[in-house]
Amino acid sequence: MKDTLIRVLALIHKEFLALLKDPKSRMVLIVPPMIQLLVFGYAATFDLKEIPYAVYNEDRGAASRDLVAAFDGAPAFRRVATLHAEAEIAPLVDRREVLVVLHIGPRFSADLLSGRSAPLQVIVDGRNSNTAMIALNYVSAMAEQYNREWIASHGLQSPPARLETRAWFNPNLESRWFFIPGIVGMLTLVTTMLVTALTVAREREQGTFDQLLVTPLRPGEILLGKALPGFLIGIVQASVIMLIATLWFKVPLLGSLLALYAGLALFLLSGVGAGLLISSLAVTQQQGLLGAFLFMVPAMILSGFATPIANMPPIVQAVTLIDPLRYFLVILRKVFLEGAGFDVLTGQLWPMALIGVVTLSLASWLFRHRMY
Repeated sequence: MKDTLIRVLALIHKEFLALLKDPKSRMVLIVPPMIQLLVFGYAATFDLKEIPYAVYNEDRGAASRDLVAAFDGAPAFRRVATLHAEAEIAPLVDRREVLVVLHIGPRFSADLLSGRSAPLQVIVDGRNSNTAMIALNYVSAMAEQYNREWIASHGLQSPPARLETRAWFNPNLESRWFFIPGIVGMLTLVTTMLVTALTVAREREQGTFDQLLVTPLRPGEILLGKALPGFLIGIVQASVIMLIATLWFKVPLLGSLLALYAGLALFLLSGVGAGLLISSLAVTQQQGLLGAFLFMVPAMILSGFATPIANMPPIVQAVTLIDPLRYFLVILRKVFLEGAGFDVLTGQLWPMALIGVVTLSLASWLFRHRMY
């Protein structure tokens, strides 16, 4: 028993020495966890530090002015617009310029002064159900505080301001409608990255990479042959997931399928480019796998899948601009929930095309450089 323990301890000591003496192994142990800790620490937050809102006040009484002043004075709220017509509400919400719209009716002050409850309509952008629920909780807290102060000063028993909420694009604020379209992008990214990030590294590790040099194939043709399987697998997998989302989970698909698949193709182009870039740098499959996960985890956190990008620090928001998943999630949710087409998706399509061209160009250059 003692001899066995000594042998096992000697083997453990040997493994630690081999692991810590290798600079690449030390880098893998230290750098990726630190990067992911910083990404999670700054980007993964469910707090709403600032709620952009607009006011449509049809009442000119003192009670409505006091209510609006209470929201203006709250640190969690930032008024971005004062509306003068109901038709102005939809464009602001569509463009995500506001998260909440307060609509005060023309008889708000008169009803309160006569002792009756007055409706306060709250329109919230329901595309991100988590954020919408948090914003509604903040609005409810402000309304309750206003009610307490009004009751204390006027001696009423019933709540004077009565909230009436409307959630646009997701009337029931179902989290499934928000998360499932995002899962389409995340699962597609995982599969595409794993397929492409290991392809060149596998050739090197198995010793068949040099055999490519004696084939009639040019480097560009080899790279294309490595890229297309991951691209086609991603198309098929995303299609299956979207079918399940619409037929089984009943998530509405309101927009253009053509626009959706154009976005999917450009997203896969950028994902395949990133995977081949990692694979061109990796010598072994283990390095390719680690590189893929080092890319995927921050990409998912920075994409806005779970936490709004607007809540992240400015420097982190700048980093999200090179994350293709960020743009594809916007496309998915706009097509699924808003019925969007090419006319409103152009701003999300061209960044993914640019990322795909840059990563594929770098992968091609590295592939040729390391081939010869």
